Amino acid sequence: MQNSGEAPSKKTKTTLVSQNPRTLFFPTILPSSVTSDVSSLQSKLLTYRRCNEQQKTLNQLRGFWCPYCSAEQFPSKIINNRRTFDGISNGFSVTAPKICLRIDRALKVYHRSMEEKYHRNPVPPVPELPSTDFLFFFMQMNSEQKQRRVNYLFMKKCVESNPMVPIPQQWLTSILKLVPQSLMKGKDRELLTEKLLGEIIRDYEMSMRRLMVRNVLIKPDVKGLEDEEEAPLPLLPLGLDFSRPWHNSFIQAKNKILSNLHILHPTMKTVLDFSYAAFSTFLIVDFSNFGLKGPIDCESLKTDVSLSCSRAEEKILNTWYQKVLGVFTQEDALNGVKPDQVDSLYNCVATLMSNQLKEVLTRTVEAFVKLFDTEDGSCLPLFKMELTLDEKKMEFYPNFQDLEEAILFVVNRIGETLQNIQTVRSWLMGGTTTLDTELPDHVVVWATSTLKKSIRDNLEGPKEYFENYVEKYGWLVDGTAHARVERFEAEEHSFDEYTAFIDEFFTLKKEILSLPEVAHFPMICLNCEDLKQGLASNANTLAEMLVNRIAANYREENEKICREFEAIKERALKVPETTEEMIETLDYISEVKTKGIRDLLLRIEECCRQMYYLLDVFSFAPEDIALNTEVVLWPRMINSILDELDDARAFS
Repeated sequence: MQNSGEAPSKKTKTTLVSQNPRTLFFPTILPSSVTSDVSSLQSKLLTYRRCNEQQKTLNQLRGFWCPYCSAEQFPSKIINNRRTFDGISNGFSVTAPKICLRIDRALKVYHRSMEEKYHRNPVPPVPELPSTDFLFFFMQMNSEQKQRRVNYLFMKKCVESNPMVPIPQQWLTSILKLVPQSLMKGKDRELLTEKLLGEIIRDYEMSMRRLMVRNVLIKPDVKGLEDEEEAPLPLLPLGLDFSRPWHNSFIQAKNKILSNLHILHPTMKTVLDFSYAAFSTFLIVDFSNFGLKGPIDCESLKTDVSLSCSRAEEKILNTWYQKVLGVFTQEDALNGVKPDQVDSLYNCVATLMSNQLKEVLTRTVEAFVKLFDTEDGSCLPLFKMELTLDEKKMEFYPNFQDLEEAILFVVNRIGETLQNIQTVRSWLMGGTTTLDTELPDHVVVWATSTLKKSIRDNLEGPKEYFENYVEKYGWLVDGTAHARVERFEAEEHSFDEYTAFIDEFFTLKKEILSLPEVAHFPMICLNCEDLKQGLASNANTLAEMLVNRIAANYREENEKICREFEAIKERALKVPETTEEMIETLDYISEVKTKGIRDLLLRIEECCRQMYYLLDVFSFAPEDIALNTEVVLWPRMINSILDELDDARAFS
């Protein structure tokens, strides 16, 4: 630690100055832009104050401790803290003369900057400020608008905070009644319903608050309320008409119904009871055991449905219809009916009977269509179909069009049932008017479209099965195989090449015959026996063409061998007339023994090989069998003849 009398170090001084660098140079009292246009008295006052500030700054600069200056110039705070100017660690210190030099340089820099400031170019004039009257008016106007805005917001808040009538509970109940119950089942649906009701309540309260504000307050046209624009009230849904122009017509129709329809008359109740007892479980055609009959052909289906419809119509006419007629043949049947309302009563009865019969027909059609439900194939009827080969053409029998017509025939036949039943009044009066029991058009259209789609879907499997036949064996019947055989016969081929080609057809025949006789599908029982037999027959016919060709070649070769043996025999047995002929005969016989007979034996061996093959695929005629025997026996016969000639020549 240095003594307190030593000069402060350079580092200590630097630290002191850096801690408060702005204490040595006070700013000017007013900026130059303001002092440019002041009065002379104000200018003198500013100059005096500036001189005092500058002198004070100089006194502070001279107030640093120095051994060459008087000690009275130090501020008391600096004297009491002289230790802060002592040297710091490492023995480093700043001498007093260096401090004084730095102070002098700082003063020179200060004086130079002040001179430059006085010689600077004049600053532009201060812009003219608005008059006091305008400022007062502007401030007063802003104050009024602000007050109006604050008042409006306060009053709006008070209006919105007023008590409000809640939405009636019966309104919410009525809204919920409009929603189908099926859409409100389940825990998630209940939560969704509560959420939607809460949204409805919030919208109601918001609309009521906006309506209250609009009815009580008028929004002033002041700045700051642009965002307070109230959104318009919700509009009614577009396209919905809540007017009641139909009310009068409804009342008129209701009164007309009460005056013309006798729904509470005892006879109507009796007819309803008869109808329920007769038709509650009754169908025109019973389809319950339809799938138990096994595969059924189209004609049998038409016949069975027609018989069922006829029997059902007869049963209805003999039971239900007779009971209804019996009700109106009683004397008290028209009790309570005014004479001018008798016709309307009978019209009501006719309408009731028509509706009951239509309902029976509709249920029967729906039951039939339900058999073809794609999701439940357990009740699907099974139809017989065949794959046939007719005039070199593979096809279905019956074809798809015939099958579709047979199925749609059931709907049409049901619709034709019960169409000639007289009304009660016509039967009583001897008229010819009949009940309107025609099937509704929408039922017929729905049944037709549904059945067609089901038929189309269920025929995809048989179609693919048929296309597989066409792809693999269609060339046997479309002329391709026949042309191939003819081209093969026109060319030169060996016996082995013929047998290979023949075996190809025989193999194809075996493959066709090994295919299943019946192919089962969900709606179709497809019998393929006729097509199999036809294709196998075609393959066999083509193979027989080739077999006949090699049999003919075989027969021709046998005949050639026999002719050559005959020639050898004749030449050998011919008696020579001259010595030269004898020599020639001997040479010929010698050549035959060495070469001719050997070649013939090889040819006979080849014929025997061909004969063994033909025995499996060809039926020889008696003359062919005799020819084969002759060929086989010729070598032995010719050898005996030649041996006899050798013996005769040796004896001679």
